[in-house]
This record gives sequence, structure tokens and C-alpha cells, in this order.
Amino acid sequence: MDNLSFGVTMTIVGVGGTFLTLWILSLVVDLLKKVFPLKVEDEAEKNA
Repeated sequence: MDNLSFGVTMTIVGVGGTFLTLWILSLVVDLLKKVFPLKVEDEAEKNA
């Protein structure tokens, strides 16, 4: 394998791995949002 083929292969694997990791992290964040929903406070409760 020459240098150009190795470089292109490493670039594709690196970019693919990065996008895969970002996709997995987005799934984890969505799961955490469903497990721990954000509570909305009323303005009356803030002022009291």
C-alpha cells in the first residue's frame, strides 16, 4: 500500500469514526433527555 492509499484510507476511517461517535453521543443525549425531563417553573413560583 503506497502512501496515498494509506492516507486516503486513514482519512475515510477517521471521518467515519468521528461521525459515528457524534451519532452515538446524540443518541445518549436524547436518551438522557427522556430519562431526566426538564422541569418548567411557573413565574408565580419564582416570585413567591
